[in-house]
Amino acid sequence: MRVLLDEMLPRKLKRLLPEGVEAVTVREHGWDSKKNGELLALAEKEFDVLLTTARGIPHQQDLSRFDLEVVVLSARSNRISDLEPWMEEVGRLIEGLDQNR
Repeated sequence: MRVLLDEMLPRKLKRLLPEGVEAVTVREHGWDSKKNGELLALAEKEFDVLLTTARGIPHQQDLSRFDLEVVVLSARSNRISDLEPWMEEVGRLIEGLDQNR
């Protein structure tokens, strides 16, 4: 399972994903400053999941057009301390997606 972490997420979040998940940040992949539609189109070619805090994505984009799962974290901020409590649930979701592929 390949997961792309949106550019607003801390790199350290990768270590909180389940074992066996390959996670890469947008910056590491060289896709900084891509608009959401362009990022989704690029990501669907190489990744299974986009992890983001961009709450507007489901309203701004028709996600059914993309062969990519989008997980939107609804945390207070992008700080690791605010995101960490969500990661167990995110891990279960990603593992469930992996089983359904």
